[in-house]
Amino acid sequence: MKAIALAIMISTITGCGTINTVFRDDSVTSRNLGKSKSYCGSVPRVYSGVMYDFCALNAPPADLDNYGPSPATLWTLVDLVVSGVLDTLALPYTIPRQDADGNIEISHKH
Repeated sequence: MKAIALAIMISTITGCGTINTVFRDDSVTSRNLGKSKSYCGSVPRVYSGVMYDFCALNAPPADLDNYGPSPATLWTLVDLVVSGVLDTLALPYTIPRQDADGNIEISHKH
């Protein structure tokens, strides 16, 4: 049981929208959302993890033959909750960054 909980925690943290937007370079966010062909043009820094997840959900499905929710979609929905909590804790950092640097622009070039 501990191994399953650890695996879920690691997979959630490594794919976490907040980790990708707050603690990594802007180019990572831009590249990841660009690869997923998200329709988002930018991500605000305040609640960026939640917005990252919404942008990931707002992309064409990777597998057009699959009509049900994919495991990636389910993980993203779980990550929305985790990112919401982490984004709230990061507000003292992200509010000044938003003021100083603006939104994270998404590059749709490959």
